Amino acid sequence: MRYGVNIALLSIALAGLGLGLGLRFAGQDSAAPVGYWVGVLPVLAALMVEIARSIRRGEVGLDIVAALSMTAALAFGEALAAAVVAVMYSGGTFLEAFAEGRARREMRALLSRVPRTATRHRNGALEEVPLDDIAPGDRLLIRRGDVAPVDGTLGSDTALLDQSALTGESMPVRRDRGDEVMSGATNAGEMFDLCASRPARESTYAGIVRLVEDAQRSKASMSRLADRFSLLFLAATLFLAGLAWWGAGDPIRAVAVLVVATPCPLILAVPVTWAAGLSRAAHFGVLIKGARPLESLAGIATLVLDKTGTLTGGTPRIVTIESFGGMAEDDLLHHAAALDQASKHPVAQAIVAAAQERGLPLPAPEDVVDSPGEGVSGTVAGRSVSIGGTAYVTRRLTQAPDSPPAPPAVGTAVVAVAVDGRLAGRLVMADTLRSGTAQFLANIRRLGIPRIVLATGDRREVAREITEGLALDAVHAELTPDRKVLLILTERTRGPVMMVGDGVNDAPALAAADVGVAMGARGAAASAEAADVVLLVDDLHRLVPGLEIARGCRRIALQSVAAGLGLSVAGMIAAALGYLTPVQGALLQEAIDVAVILNALRALWITPSTAPAPAPS
Repeated sequence: MRYGVNIALLSIALAGLGLGLGLRFAGQDSAAPVGYWVGVLPVLAALMVEIARSIRRGEVGLDIVAALSMTAALAFGEALAAAVVAVMYSGGTFLEAFAEGRARREMRALLSRVPRTATRHRNGALEEVPLDDIAPGDRLLIRRGDVAPVDGTLGSDTALLDQSALTGESMPVRRDRGDEVMSGATNAGEMFDLCASRPARESTYAGIVRLVEDAQRSKASMSRLADRFSLLFLAATLFLAGLAWWGAGDPIRAVAVLVVATPCPLILAVPVTWAAGLSRAAHFGVLIKGARPLESLAGIATLVLDKTGTLTGGTPRIVTIESFGGMAEDDLLHHAAALDQASKHPVAQAIVAAAQERGLPLPAPEDVVDSPGEGVSGTVAGRSVSIGGTAYVTRRLTQAPDSPPAPPAVGTAVVAVAVDGRLAGRLVMADTLRSGTAQFLANIRRLGIPRIVLATGDRREVAREITEGLALDAVHAELTPDRKVLLILTERTRGPVMMVGDGVNDAPALAAADVGVAMGARGAAASAEAADVVLLVDDLHRLVPGLEIARGCRRIALQSVAAGLGLSVAGMIAAALGYLTPVQGALLQEAIDVAVILNALRALWITPSTAPAPAPS
């Protein structure tokens, strides 16, 4: 039933009950049932329509028990009991709709934040354009309070961004010129320019919105299990009601049993719990595509991790600076980074970033000659500098080095630097482990996942080097995408498998796993589409609160179902033995329903024991 219809039916049911009770207290006992009937009939009619729709869909639920209880109560002169059931049933459906709406508040807020237009620089002026008109390379103006409409890079010196709707971070983050800006982030500081890097339809925020819409349409397997059990519970209810009628020779006993069984907490508690859990996980930057993967997260037995871009940062970083001929490390990095400002190569950008982190001044290079795939030469502060591969730099030396440098270690790459014709040093680059990886694995173990496996397409010796000292149960290297899928299927024999990856080559394995998790901020679109869960920032630590929330939701759902059904069965037995009248039974059961819905809402406030690590800033 629609939300507005729920409100209308609850209002009618309350008005009918109030009218009947008012006539009764006024001494018009014979007229009081008319008021009860006025409140019951519209609710019963709407309920019958819902039952018919459910049967056409092939679903049989416990709404039938509610319809039978109201019909039987009216038929046997228990109009007050029927009115109470009508009020409590319409109130229960209203509360369920309200609870689910409250649980999806963050998701609705995410959808409502989608900007429709953007302000673009064009020919020295500003113009307001639809998002579909934005193309890569366009320069956009983002005013204070505006939401970044597309992914891009910062075209101004600095920006202060509020990413709370995307990542759950409570504090704004600072971005510097050239840094990536995620669509959906709100400008919390002065206005800045954003250089669009992709169309709006391909932006991070548009993808998130599509995933949210998919999540809202999903239905958990546990909810389907509730639907199957509803038929069994319906049969048991009818049997006990018939037995009570036959044993006591009093149809009122059967009516009392029916009203106690209306409706079942199994139907109410589970959907509300999962809806609340999806909302809570989104608050921590974990976007789960539906209730089924949220439920599956609670029972994972094996975690399979990709290496590049998942266990590691996916971009090269300087791990060692080797200086020759007495040049200081900072001087060597200063010359290399200053020249690399003229290159767009990822390694060059990493070198520039390392110099900026150290606060080194970087003058503009002159007379730059870029040899794609080899290196760069030019002048920095009057000195001739060459940077690139060893062969490229060696050809530009005017003085041979005193001794040949040692070969690079496994899993590293060497960038040679020459200054004024002499080999000045080397920058040793590597794709390093993410910060706190060991602690992340320890947290996963603490959550009860007994097996953690690495699966990578990289060389075996590189995989061994990067994972040395980590608490992994197995390391599988040199895997093609189909072999990753085979590994997932093999690990599944031990129990449900979760796969975490970020690349296009991970997409088949993510789809094959019981739960696929994609690194959403920088990962490939194919992996995000194939995955069940998307981490909105490239931070593995975000997965830990997601797992804790999933387990908390399962615990809350099972508690609600067990307590609700247990109390219902006890009430049905008491009614069958004559200890509860129909009115008392109706009040008891609806109190149980309200209690389990409120208990299910506790999922909105699940607090992970391990706070998520802050997003990179």
